[in-house]
Amino acid sequence: MASIAMDSSSSSSSPSALYPPPAVPIKLHIENREKLLKHLRENLSSSSRPLHGFVLLQGGEEQTRYCTDHEDLFRQESYFAYLFGVREPGFYGAIDVDTGKSILFAPRLPAEYAVWMGKIKSLSYFEETYMVDKAYFTDEITQALTNQYQGSGKPLLFLLHGLNTDSNNFSKPAGFEGIENFETDLKTLHPILTECRVLKSKLELAVIQYANDISSEAHVEVMRKIKPGMKEYQLESIFLHHTYFYGSCRHCSYTCICATGDNSSVLHYGHAAAPNDRTFIDGDMALLDMGAEFYFYASDITCSFPVNGKFTSNQRLIYNAVLDAHDAVISSMKPGVNWVDMHKLAEKIILQTLQKESLLVGDVDEMMVERLGSVFMPHGLGHLMGLDTHDPGGYLQGFKKPKEPGLKSLRTSRDLLDGMVITVEPGCYFIDALLVPAMESPKTSKFFNRDAITKFRGFGGVRIESDLYVTADGCLNMTKVPRKIEDVEAVMGGAPWPIKKSFYGYENGGS
Repeated sequence: MASIAMDSSSSSSSPSALYPPPAVPIKLHIENREKLLKHLRENLSSSSRPLHGFVLLQGGEEQTRYCTDHEDLFRQESYFAYLFGVREPGFYGAIDVDTGKSILFAPRLPAEYAVWMGKIKSLSYFEETYMVDKAYFTDEITQALTNQYQGSGKPLLFLLHGLNTDSNNFSKPAGFEGIENFETDLKTLHPILTECRVLKSKLELAVIQYANDISSEAHVEVMRKIKPGMKEYQLESIFLHHTYFYGSCRHCSYTCICATGDNSSVLHYGHAAAPNDRTFIDGDMALLDMGAEFYFYASDITCSFPVNGKFTSNQRLIYNAVLDAHDAVISSMKPGVNWVDMHKLAEKIILQTLQKESLLVGDVDEMMVERLGSVFMPHGLGHLMGLDTHDPGGYLQGFKKPKEPGLKSLRTSRDLLDGMVITVEPGCYFIDALLVPAMESPKTSKFFNRDAITKFRGFGGVRIESDLYVTADGCLNMTKVPRKIEDVEAVMGGAPWPIKKSFYGYENGGS
């Protein structure tokens, strides 16, 4: 596999070094199916179960806006995308556990589809495009799987059903007319397939890297164009335009957070009730959490900087506290390191800086016991990332989430593994809803220098977020944006920002 050319000389006539975007080989999904089969067969063999049956997944369906006929832009269900890479809605996919053969089931479209939506593609098109062994129509599932089955009795279907520990929603097992003719297993598949998604292949890493590269480039573009007096949504627009225009990223990984001033203390700002609509002014900090999705795979990047391009002393204080935490975690990451320990490390470094600069007083270890870090960083340090921004697998079956303040927000408490992609996103925020109770609590009030803290009321917050790939002996940062204050100020002042060659990738436009 060739590598993405990251230097600007590769595209001298384009404002983007990453255009055109790479073609992604369908081999990525073939490897994913092979990986699932390997682990599923191992599981069945270890429990003395026969290697018969079918993995059956149902793809996503198009949704309309409430009672209208307005169709929201379709995005494939992530488990289905992982195994088959199908862009279109209404599909099913099966894998024969015995033979390893893969089958797609396409919706049988009416003739008028060709008038409104374009040419109706043949089954052979889907076989060739998605490199499966056979394609049928969805109304042929029962007959096709029954004919394919080599075992005795009713064919067995391994269906996807399990808890997403981020949303507390359950994945939807496949359903179709005639399913009563099959035996179904709702327990085996989900934990195995989820764990497959936790550890990324080299092809997956290449796609995630491109998503990071184009998003990093877009963040730098925002840094260069921002100026006091703009609207927050204009920053969102610059980012979305760049990633779509140059990177073909039609989807964003999540709703953009473009928070300035005190809005930057709102952790999930940007939602419908707080829609990135403030006019920011000279002296404000901006916290921009934005990541493009490329070929199903996410990026998740947060940059914080003053909107006028120059840090004040107070802004430097908070920014460097967070950057020190960010860098210390990355320096400590390697397989076997526990994520709860990394979260506590980030908390401790931020508290140490706040104490050193006299915002806090007293013993930092005692602050840690009283969970004071959660007042300034109420969210978790980071999360697994892949086909979803918050990728599944953060908590293994039966594992209980921590209950302490701050720790209860962790999206994983696992030990790091070679092949994981995980975000590192420490933050320091001045949130009245947390500060006021902590300053009044008999357990924590003694730690606050009230006069110093008062100067930061209304400051907002700082978050610095990068996407990390855990390697055999450490980790690699996939995010390529300015982080040091001198680099941020230089880029905002017009200096070039070289994005170095990625460690995985494709040639631009290559296959």
